[in-house]
Amino acid sequence: MTDRIALVLALIIAAAVAYDYFQNDGEVLLFLARKALDFLDYVIFWR
Repeated sequence: MTDRIALVLALIIAAAVAYDYFQNDGEVLLFLARKALDFLDYVIFWR
């Protein structure tokens, strides 16, 4: 991955986080974090 692609991806992610924070008070990020932790618990269980 080139530096340019990494920078563009970082800007897109930062823009999505900022949009969610200002429009939805961060509810989508909190939802995704909870689902990621649930998935991690599921994966650890089957390890």
